[in-house]
Amino acid sequence: MGLLSKKDAKLITDPLADNNPITIQVLGICSALAVTAELKPSIVMAISVMFVLAIGNVVISLIRNIIPSKIRIIVQLVVVATLVIIVDQILKAFAYELSKTLSVFVGLIITNCIIMGRFEAFALANSPWRSFLDGIGNSAGYGIILIIVAFFRELLGSGSLLGVPVLGSSVEKTGLYAYGYENNGFMLLAPMALITIGIIIWVQRSRNTALIEN
Repeated sequence: MGLLSKKDAKLITDPLADNNPITIQVLGICSALAVTAELKPSIVMAISVMFVLAIGNVVISLIRNIIPSKIRIIVQLVVVATLVIIVDQILKAFAYELSKTLSVFVGLIITNCIIMGRFEAFALANSPWRSFLDGIGNSAGYGIILIIVAFFRELLGSGSLLGVPVLGSSVEKTGLYAYGYENNGFMLLAPMALITIGIIIWVQRSRNTALIEN
């Protein structure tokens, strides 16, 4: 038997597609609109959410039997706020310019519906290991959508990826720009993030008839 049973493996694979937190559950949309104009902040946000959700799920699972039900939401908020503060301080210490780019959106991880939803729906009722896998799976599903959206928005909006020009120079008119290509500035506006996510949802549902029926 491998490290993961089939049931445990589904905790990671399901949120990547058939139960994706953004495209299926429609959670975490705000950050997808806010930070995906560039690829680098999107990757950092995805990693940050993965850290907070995976570790947070484990902590909540470990203390689930001693949390009074009347204050469980407060306890969950304390756990996620502590982890978000750790992420924020690490970014300020080692990637200050990037932390300024992400600005308040790192702090808003605290209110991310995906995190509080997994605490409440899964971590409070499952073992630390399964809760960890659930956190990894859901945060990976969230992160994949962020990265896909950011890839197209930065590529078509700025002609670059991770800040590196890949379509040539728009100033010197080299690469695709020599043939008349122009950056699509609309891709950098928030509405285009929503449209891109909509296209992803359309493609996903058109490939899976079970999703259409639901």
